Order: sequence, then C-alpha cells, then structure tokens
Amino acid sequence: MDNHRAIRQGFPEVIFCEGKTVSQATTIARRSLLRHGMLLATRASPEIFNAIKAKAPRAAYHPLSRAIVVKPLHPAPPVGQVLVLSAGTSDIPVAEEAAVTADILGSRVETLYDVGVAGLHRILDNRAAMDAARVLVVVAGMDGVLPSVVGGLVDKPVIAVPTSVGYGASFQGLAALLTMLNSCAAGVAVVNIDNGFGAGVLAHRINSMGDSDGRVPAGWRRTRLNTPKTGKRGR
Repeated sequence: MDNHRAIRQGFPEVIFCEGKTVSQATTIARRSLLRHGMLLATRASPEIFNAIKAKAPRAAYHPLSRAIVVKPLHPAPPVGQVLVLSAGTSDIPVAEEAAVTADILGSRVETLYDVGVAGLHRILDNRAAMDAARVLVVVAGMDGVLPSVVGGLVDKPVIAVPTSVGYGASFQGLAALLTMLNSCAAGVAVVNIDNGFGAGVLAHRINSMGDSDGRVPAGWRRTRLNTPKTGKRGR
C-alpha cells in the first residue's frame, strides 16, 4: 500500500478490485480503513463488498458502478458542482463511477443521464444545469459525439469519457475514443475507455481549484511531511 498518497494528494489510495481475490481486496481495505477511516474501492464484486462490509459496517455498495464507499464520520460540506452526463442508459455504469468518485473526494455532484444526440432536444432542455456546473463529465459510447456537442454549448471544462458500448465497428470503445480525441470543440479533454474513476478524480480537482481547501476531500485533513531542510533562503 501507498500510505503516503493521502499526504501527497489529499486522499488515500483507491483499491482497484478487478483481478484481486476477495482476501487480497479485504486485507488492503482493512489496512486503509484503520489508517484513514475512509475508503473507495472500484470494480468490486458483491462478494468483495460483503467481505468488506463484515469488517466495516459503514461500507456502502453502488451496484451500477461496482464501487464500495466508506465515507468519513464527519464529512465537510461538498464544494462547487460537477455535472455528470451520459449519452445512453447503457453508459450509466461508467458515469456512476465518475459520480461516486467525485462525490467521495468532496465535490457536489449532479447527474443527467440518457441525454444523447439521438434526441438532441434532451441536452438543449438542460442548459441551465450545464451552466451551473464548474466542470462537466460527459460519458458516451457508440459514435461518442455527445462531448463535442456539450463542448460547443458551455464555457466550462468538459471531460469526455468513451465507453465500450456499441456494435462491432465501435471496436469496444475505440471509435468513441477517436471521435472525442478529434473533437472540434475547444476545452474538451479525454480519458481512457470506461475510465469513470479517472474522470471523477480530474473533475474534482478542477472543481475544487477555486476553494482554499479544495484539494482536501470531505472529512479529510491533510498532514505535513516532516522533511529535513535543505538550505536557508534570504542570504
């Protein structure tokens, strides 16, 4: 475990459960909770959740995103506003991973699902929600066009997340990824296919930049490293 990640980045190491056994994931989670009192575990199976829940009764499972969350006992008020959009219902699991991640990091999160370009009126009817957000996470599979449309409507940062949803020539999300990378709308950044977690982290960091305590998630207080002085200034 990286025990100093919370010192460097303001949040403990997140557990990526895919590929880990129940025993491995539970052992890491127990150590993290003992040290930090809060937890985020992604791509977790119900079996892993049940094992962690037995050790940590406050643990909650988000079945769509497959995320396990243990929030701090005394969370601080959330900051700013992150809006997470999904093009289709099939994209919601990835969108939920982004939303759950940004939420536990300390951002206020709103969601707007099933607003893809096949029914363009749906996105146009929600201009007020988009204008109210500091940063938008836009999740889409198939043709992956929604982030470009949103990017052309707002003056906020847009984080595009391609998903592996689609038919044969979508190549498990590669088509959506290339569409987003080639967006003609300015201010659109792209993360990897199905990487809702990465989008949620980036969204929180952008969202919290205007807050003096922004990098510190709800309920977490940063400690300083006791590093030796290497020299004196002002000579």
